[in-house]
Amino acid sequence: MLSINATTARNEWSSVVESVIREKPTFIKRTRDYIFLTDIKVLEQLLSAYSFNAEVFDEDDGSITLTLDEIALVENAPDLQSAISKLAAAILEYSEDYYKEFSYWSKGAGSAHIPYVFKALALSDNEKIGGLIKCRRGKN
Repeated sequence: MLSINATTARNEWSSVVESVIREKPTFIKRTRDYIFLTDIKVLEQLLSAYSFNAEVFDEDDGSITLTLDEIALVENAPDLQSAISKLAAAILEYSEDYYKEFSYWSKGAGSAHIPYVFKALALSDNEKIGGLIKCRRGKN
């Protein structure tokens, strides 16, 4: 693997960061551990294959309920656009909470959420997240 050692990265931190931002991501090796350091734009590209998919349900009261496939989140609102906005906000809030307790939530079944959490955190914008939610009709 192409990597630099942690001591070099620490001693030349400014140039390492500048290289990551201007040139390419880098791997840093510390004893047996590897760290991947990248610019946020590269992270967005790495996660571009991941999308948010929701099932849409028309409720008896005329409201709309969305259920997110990738993460167990459900939101209800008077109309589809409001439901998408609420779901996008819930995705970002969930992602922030997940990240705060990453060592707990990233274990076991929760590890499947990692790419979606980082996608939401990288976007860090409810409108952008909402624009990526793909809706399909569910069966009531």
